[in-house]
Amino acid sequence: MAKRDYYEILGVSKTASADEMKKAYRKLAMQYHPDRNQGNKEAEEKFKEAAEAYEVLSNPEKKAKYDRYGHSGLRGGEDFHSYQNVNDIFTNFSDIFGSAFGGSSIFDDFFGGSSGRSRQRSQGQQGTDLKITLKLSLEEIATGTTKKVKIKKQNKCTTCSGSGAKNSSSFKSCSACNGTGEIRQVSRSIFGQFVNIAPCNNCGGTGKIIGEPCTTCKGDGRVQDESTIKISVPAGVMDGNYMTLRGEGNAGKQGGPAGDIIVVFEEIPHIYFTRDGDNVIYDLYISYTEAVLGTEVEVPTLNGKAKLKIEAATPAGKYLKMREKGIQHLNSHGAGDQLVRINIHVPKNVSTKEKELLKELEKLPNMQPGK
Repeated sequence: MAKRDYYEILGVSKTASADEMKKAYRKLAMQYHPDRNQGNKEAEEKFKEAAEAYEVLSNPEKKAKYDRYGHSGLRGGEDFHSYQNVNDIFTNFSDIFGSAFGGSSIFDDFFGGSSGRSRQRSQGQQGTDLKITLKLSLEEIATGTTKKVKIKKQNKCTTCSGSGAKNSSSFKSCSACNGTGEIRQVSRSIFGQFVNIAPCNNCGGTGKIIGEPCTTCKGDGRVQDESTIKISVPAGVMDGNYMTLRGEGNAGKQGGPAGDIIVVFEEIPHIYFTRDGDNVIYDLYISYTEAVLGTEVEVPTLNGKAKLKIEAATPAGKYLKMREKGIQHLNSHGAGDQLVRINIHVPKNVSTKEKELLKELEKLPNMQPGK
């Protein structure tokens, strides 16, 4: 049977980048891996086919030969089938995926550890993350601020220093994994023998269990407590933005690393201003005569008050700009502006005398629209 085109197998074009091919192969390997499709011969064949295609296309020299001569260009040289069994494939591709996906192989997802490499024994169970909402006024957002917040969380037990044990001699080797912290399961397929490595559930991957637990935390290594954390909020954040405080979440079980705190920012509506990016908009109401004759008024700003000159014949709806009276830009210099929108005050109730004066005013030539 003629072999399928390698690019077709991975579902990429000949101009695909190395990263695109890695992503395509990773997706197929996850989908068709024999451990996820036990007894499915078709899936096993597709897994093998994808691995062969990627092994060639990820090698610049082999890829060049294949692009020029096709499958015949690979004959006589080392190709996928020269590997003795599937474990050799794993050893080869774990290095590829270790560099491509942040230091862990694709096969770590299947086996719970690095294939063919020694696993580091885990130190307890990692603590969970916490999420808090921090309400901020526009004034605080404009310049940045520091907040102190009290939260209830699990802290490391001070009696046992988080170990969960009464003392250092309270630990004993786990009988389920013989102190290795790992459970290995062997399975077979048409490719050969697979060794699945997973953390031991009995000891949580530590290789030891507690014989005499700490009397304060009952062996958990954590106690429920209230803590005060300091949050430095940069200027310019927006509603819905968040920041992560690494290691400030719940403490890990039995000495495990702490989780994080996710701080979500919520902007409190302002009594005067409406936010538009880093600008703020203020609605100023002036009388008709002030709009016609001009005036000087005092308006609120995010850091106090300031005087603003209104030129004569200023129409309703015009925006007057007060430079850099807005919000500081996030992670950069400068600030937005305060935009003052002119509105003409129209009284709801007028007296008889005021009506007479307005009628007289309406008769004047310049009072008519278009004059």
